[in-house]
Amino acid sequence: MEQLKLTQEWDKTFPKSEKVDHRKVTFHNRYGITLAADLYIPKNAEGKLPAIAVSGPFGAVKEQSSGLYAQAMAQRGFLTIAFDPSFTGESGGSPRYVASPDINTEDFSAAVDFLSVQDNVDPEKIGIIGICGWGGMAINAAAMDTRIKATVASTMYDMTRVNANGYFDSEDTSDARFEKKKVMNAQRTVDYKNGTYALAGGVVDPLPEDAPQFVKDYYAYYKTERGYHPRSLNPNSGWNVTSSLSFMNMPILQYSHEIRSAVLLVHGEKAHSRYFSEGAYEKLTGDNKELLIIAGASHVDLYDRTDVIPFEKLRSFFEEHLK
Repeated sequence: MEQLKLTQEWDKTFPKSEKVDHRKVTFHNRYGITLAADLYIPKNAEGKLPAIAVSGPFGAVKEQSSGLYAQAMAQRGFLTIAFDPSFTGESGGSPRYVASPDINTEDFSAAVDFLSVQDNVDPEKIGIIGICGWGGMAINAAAMDTRIKATVASTMYDMTRVNANGYFDSEDTSDARFEKKKVMNAQRTVDYKNGTYALAGGVVDPLPEDAPQFVKDYYAYYKTERGYHPRSLNPNSGWNVTSSLSFMNMPILQYSHEIRSAVLLVHGEKAHSRYFSEGAYEKLTGDNKELLIIAGASHVDLYDRTDVIPFEKLRSFFEEHLK
């Protein structure tokens, strides 16, 4: 497997907790890609612990929101890992900065593989948390991987829906999809000729005065000291231009109605993306689902605002379903 060079110093966007032990780990997925992760363990923990794998937001790295969630849940008694998805951050995979609905769903199952064989983890008590675009990946993983006993999708994006239909489903026509595919396929030809992959660019900078509020929220997180990280795609050069192609043809929530384990969707009342969680909730069936709307919260508030993220609700949810 690929040997990764991992940063050992603390380079997170959040302070280190004295209540948990932390170290870097690696594991591989079934495509042979080596993934990098931060492992968080409650101090003085004994025996086999329930475990949680965390990833997201889409275009972020484990030093940002996912690491914050993982550390917070470790403070509450869980062994956790926050991992960089394939092709991004400190994880392996080439070409860089490409996303895949299949491979990135697999990344969650690979994290479950890793957790299942740890001496201090109970393999029957493993859950996952997906943030933003990785919320949709987490639900897709739960539909596929029966080892996942509980799933949280926080401030979720369905990346297949937004790529195929545009924001708020405003481009949900065959003509609109054809034009988008036409542009990206032309870019494929250019990329092949050049031997490189053109990047789409991250959060817009400078920020236009008439930018939508959610774009201003992204800027306030990714482009400031609050959430900036040099390995994160969103505040820097972004994804490959052609990354969206496969998302347009592969709806990741297609079998979510067959999930038999528990799913908790958490979203902000004022989030522009709220309709993704509401749509996902409608697809889920039975008594295994819950939608929690956080009053007054925006999409980005659930990235890092510890006074808004309902960590105690997440604790009780996982304690109930990882038992």
